[in-house]
Amino acid sequence: MSADSRSFPPLLLTPIRRPGVPLFGFLKRKDKEDKARTELAVEKTKKGVFGKMATLFSGEKLDDSIWDQMEEILITSDVGVNATQYLVDTLKERVKYEKVDDPGEAFEILKDEMVYMLEVGNPSRALEVRETPLIILMVGVNGVGKTTSIAKLTNLYKESGKKVLLGAADTYRAAAIDQLQAWGKRLGVDVIAHTPGADPGAVAFDAMQAAKSRGVDVLIIDTAGRLHTKVNLMEEIKKIQRVLARQGDEESIRVVLALDATTGQNGLLQVKAFTDAVRCEGVFLSKLDGTAKGGIVLAVANDLKVPVLYIGTGEQPDDIAAFDPREFVEAMFGPRRHASSA
Repeated sequence: MSADSRSFPPLLLTPIRRPGVPLFGFLKRKDKEDKARTELAVEKTKKGVFGKMATLFSGEKLDDSIWDQMEEILITSDVGVNATQYLVDTLKERVKYEKVDDPGEAFEILKDEMVYMLEVGNPSRALEVRETPLIILMVGVNGVGKTTSIAKLTNLYKESGKKVLLGAADTYRAAAIDQLQAWGKRLGVDVIAHTPGADPGAVAFDAMQAAKSRGVDVLIIDTAGRLHTKVNLMEEIKKIQRVLARQGDEESIRVVLALDATTGQNGLLQVKAFTDAVRCEGVFLSKLDGTAKGGIVLAVANDLKVPVLYIGTGEQPDDIAAFDPREFVEAMFGPRRHASSA
């Protein structure tokens, strides 16, 4: 069990709810647009396993059978053992000490706890452009949608009027360079690239030099995505970080991990491997629209204390939404049925 170290029962006397408190000041579209895209992205999750949760709490009274069924639903939706145990135990405690006997009210408490669990991260290190160039190092294993996620971020920054440059530091696959160049051409941004097999650090160096000379606001660098269990991959990422840090303010570097939502619990292993090696700003959760098990979001936040920053809501460059914990939970279960208490 993780989430936090809150003790019971004292803190349970006042339900923990923090509505309307933004954790990230990062780049996003209008709230309504992001909300609509989030709802679209979790449609399969809402209709699938998580849809059973609302039914579970639709009865007239709470009984002990709910806890086992709740645990089963959470586990089968990729929430993970630790996060599931925390949610079940915490809901039991809150129901007991707040003397809740209405299933609907218990359900609202569960949703609040999910929001609380998802509120992780450091709001002072967001992906806003404060000092130029902002450097985003995109990492992740092959096949998770890393390059497409770069394209989506690029498009989002361009929409806000920022000048973007891309660096093709995944030099181990010619296809990776070609794919990034194709996105660059489509989006109207330049790509700094070397020949396949070149030193990724050299690509990062040249990309950084070009970003400075061209007055670029955002530099996004693609990296290799060989198996995350290989030590040399992690060492390579550290090397690229060092190359970039030597040329400017190290605080301008943001490492973002692309994670495929359809990979389930194996995704946790990927996140852990990268976060053990480098400091990750957060996760870009790709392909969320392609899975009915969106509970992986809770597992990542609870077990590894890594925030989800953005979600992929489709295959096009504008299919992206800034992740908001409350909007995500409400998209899966529906909005609160009564006003929050302070």
